[in-house]
Parts: sequence; structure tokens; C-alpha cells
Amino acid sequence: MSEENNQYTFENETYRKTYWHTCSHILAQAVKRLYPEVKLAIGPSIDEGFYYDMDSPFPFTPEILEQVEGEMRKICKEKLKLERFELPRDEARKFMEDRGEPFKVELIDDLPEDAAISFYKQGEFTDLCAGPHLDSTGRVKGNAIKLTACNAAYWRGDSNRETLQRIYGIAFPKKDELDAYLARIEEAKKRDHRRLGKDLGLFMLRDEGPGFPFFLPKGMTLKNTLLDYWREVHKRYHYVEISTPIMLNRQLWERSGHWDHYKNNMYTTVIDEVDFAVKPMNCPGGMLVYASEPHSYRDLPLRVGEIGLVHRHELSGALHGLFRVRCFSQDDAHVFMTREQMQDVIQETVRLFDEVYSTFGLSYTIELSTMPEDHIGTVEEWERNQDILKEAITGMGKEFVINEGDGAFYGPKLDFHLADSLGRTWQCGTIQLDSQLPERFELEYTGEDGQKHRPVMIHRVVLGSIERFIGVITEHFAGAFPVWLAPVQVKVLPVTDRAAEYAGTVAGALDGKGFRVEVDHRSEKIGKKIREATLEKVPYMLVVGDRDMENGTVSVRHRTGEDLGAMSLDAFAALLQSEVDSREIK
Repeated sequence: MSEENNQYTFENETYRKTYWHTCSHILAQAVKRLYPEVKLAIGPSIDEGFYYDMDSPFPFTPEILEQVEGEMRKICKEKLKLERFELPRDEARKFMEDRGEPFKVELIDDLPEDAAISFYKQGEFTDLCAGPHLDSTGRVKGNAIKLTACNAAYWRGDSNRETLQRIYGIAFPKKDELDAYLARIEEAKKRDHRRLGKDLGLFMLRDEGPGFPFFLPKGMTLKNTLLDYWREVHKRYHYVEISTPIMLNRQLWERSGHWDHYKNNMYTTVIDEVDFAVKPMNCPGGMLVYASEPHSYRDLPLRVGEIGLVHRHELSGALHGLFRVRCFSQDDAHVFMTREQMQDVIQETVRLFDEVYSTFGLSYTIELSTMPEDHIGTVEEWERNQDILKEAITGMGKEFVINEGDGAFYGPKLDFHLADSLGRTWQCGTIQLDSQLPERFELEYTGEDGQKHRPVMIHRVVLGSIERFIGVITEHFAGAFPVWLAPVQVKVLPVTDRAAEYAGTVAGALDGKGFRVEVDHRSEKIGKKIREATLEKVPYMLVVGDRDMENGTVSVRHRTGEDLGAMSLDAFAALLQSEVDSREIK
């Protein structure tokens, strides 16, 4: 589709945001029509839809939201023209005072002296707003609007201010698009890693440690299997593994720049009257490891990996299952290289990412994040490094989009946004190009000319936070992990007590071959055992009864319900080993 034809579709982000912003005004107008006593705060578009914060003397119940939805549909049918106008500050202030909108008055007071104070009018409703908007409420399809939730929100994010109610909504140009979205949301609820984590016995979260997850035995099996795979891949790509201290002194963090740029997210303490910080990332420790011995150009590129436990202070309201925690394992790696090696190393790293993500059936898009306002290093260095990242990616035939001003404070980066089975995206992998920290830590190598030179480095993670990645793949697979990753790969289900000993023999044989197996010894009907093993997402169930004991076979069922029939234990073990070795997604 050409850019011109794309202008008024949801593929155009600007149009999509404008559409949703207009919906937020339609929402506010509908509420004011039905409940004039409600006071309005702000109503922006967001990544998925829109919201409006309001001060209401009563809660917005589902019944009230349904009424508001109906009124929104009426406003769309009225095809009200949206008209922009400006007022001088005093008139603008009085305009909102006369309408009894104190939050709008406060917003006007906080605008810069030279700011244009603009309003948008649609029928009897006028709102303070910078825009932009659609030209008519008729552009919004009333039957494709849905108010999805209502939560509490502090005015201006300040817990000392008024508690408002935030109504969330979503809208699309077509009803079938809304239906598809709502179906996806319902499916996402079923896949919520927090629920699955509890149901499958993977992890737990406790009030005694908010943001600090507890991994249970099955969750540790999953995590360790994932880390074994990480180590296998990185060994093939010639990485060495290190471990650095969880706590280092303030001087180090000042030297790295993190104390100035990241201090508010760090946990600190005092040891022997010296300030220390629990590490929020592994980079400075990696610098010290490199600096601990001399290096030659023959050593480079030097690929150093670390599964490091890091801690970051996150606001309590931002915590979310395994997706946003205060303590997590980061699969960091740092590659030290010469300038001549930069492009080759970046492309090699992308190939590693390709291999890992394809193993989980995850596709991705790439975002190049450029120099932020809060940065170290010269503009020229930043531009040079940004160009190297661009050339490396385009040289592989890959596309990227620009994310202006969102680079790390020490260098530009490539962020890898993974798409899961529901089409949702997750930022996991990153490649950050850095010529600043090697300078700050005075890292050196001896060149072919016998002189000392400064290496360049990349910081990179492929899984990112291991905990977050586990959350992502739990939802991606809906808890039905591939055989190689499943905490329990096989469950043996004896039909009667007579088969219990044979079930134990079968389980022991599989365990001896390195498979993860359990036996359900309960005196329950076989149908119940099968149902419960299916709910536990166990890939294979082996039903064993009198005939199996006589014939030395197992009756194999897959969690999808497929009955594979009776087979010898050796044949089943070969089938299982084939899936484990190939890491087949099934």
C-alpha cells in the first residue's frame, strides 16, 4: 500500500493515534451528558486505545460503562464537527472555571507563558486539548467501540493528589476488527503467565517480597533447562562465561556513569563506611574482568557472557508478574573488539539471535534507538556508531525502524521486539554499541603495530531478563511448552493398582534415559488422571494396564488428545528423544 493510500488507515500510526484521541473526547462528552457532575482531567490515546481520567462522586460500574458506550454510539451517529480554537490565558482560564473544571484550570496554569492554549469543540462539548483530532465524530464507527476497564489513577501520577477513575477504551474502523481484538484479549487472559505460573507450579509472588519472584521446583526445571540451552548456544559461538559480584562500591558506579544516570533505580547500602550499590546491570563488573589482564589484538573479538542476578528499584504500581520485577537474572554478554571487527561482530550476534528466537517460534522486528538527551560522548561518535549499526543490519537484508532519542546513555542500540503466537510484541534482545565505557575504564589491547589501542564493545542480551522471557514463552505456548522445555515431559498413569509396579518400572527406565517423568499413583479413575495431566500441560501420558504389562508396552496419548496407540518403551523413548534433540515445537 502506498504512503498516500495508507494515510487514513490504522497502519498509519499517526492516524490511529488521532482516531483514538478523538474517541477519548467522545467518551468524555458521553460521560458529561449522562453525569454532568463528573469533573474531567486528561484523556490521551495510548499504545492500544485510549483512556480518560475523571473525578466522579460514584464508581463507574460495568452497568454505567455500558450506558456510556451507548451514548458514545449516539455521538458518532450525530456526526459532530470538531472545531479547534484558541483563547488568551485569562479567557481560557475563565472558560474552564465557568464550566466547573478545576483540573483543566490547573493544566492551563501550568502551561508555558508563550504556549498556544487551544480547545476542541464538538456539539455542546468543549475540551482543552492540543490535538490533533478527526474532523467529525462521524468518522468513528460507533459499533466498533468498547470500554474495557476502569481503574483508579492518581492525578498527575502523584499519590498525594486526588484519586481519579480512569476509563479505558478501544476502537477500530470496523466491527470485525474490534471482535478480533476482543477475542485476542480473551485468549490472552487464558494465557496470563501469572495464572499459569500458579496452576502449573512454576513460580509464586508473595507480599513479603513484592517484585521478588519465588521459583518453585517445576519453575526451576524450566529455568535451568533454558539456561542450559543458552550455554550450549553461546559455547558454539565461542563465548566464555564469568560471574561478577552482586554488590560493588560507589566509586565503580560513578566511574561507569550509572551513579549519575541510574541512581534512582539502584539499591544502596553502606559497608565499612563506604557506599555500595547492588548491581542493576552487569556491565561494570565485565569491565573489571577485561582489565584484569593484558590483551592482544589476537584475543579479539573476546566474547564474555554472564547470567548475572541484578536488582532494580521499580515502583510498586509498575510491578507485573514476571514481566516487571525488582530482581532478575540477565543474560548479559560483552564483546570486546577492534573497530575493524565491529560490523562482523554485530552481524554474528544477530545470527545468534536468529537461531535462538526461531527455536521458540518467535519472529521479531528491529528498532534502532538513537542518542538521548542524557548521554555521554560526542555527537560525532554517536553518529558514527549509529551508522555502523545501520550498515550491519542493512547488510544482512534486514529492515529496522528508528526510535529517536531512546538509546542507552553510552551508545545507540538495536532492540529486538519479539512477536508471540497472539501477535503481541515484547522487547527482549538488544545490541548496544559502546565506545564510552572502554574509555572510562581505560581498557586496552596491544595492536599488530605493538602500540596500545582502545577496544570497542557491545553490550547484548538475547533473552533479556530470564524471568521476563519465561513469562513471555509461558503465554506464547499457553503453558504447553515443547517437550525439550517442559518441566514434566511424561506422566505415567496406571489404570489399576495392579499396574502400579509396572508404572514405576516404566518411569524408572525413562528417568534413567534422562527424561523428566512422574507417576500418578492415586487410586482415581483413569479418565480423571488423563484430564488432570492434560490440564497440567504434560506433553505425553503413558496409560499402562494389564495388557501393557503382559506385552511390555505403553499406551501413548499426547496432550492434544491424540491417541498414538500402544508401542514398546524403546520406541516411545526414541520418539521422545527425537523431539528433545530437534527441539520440535509441537
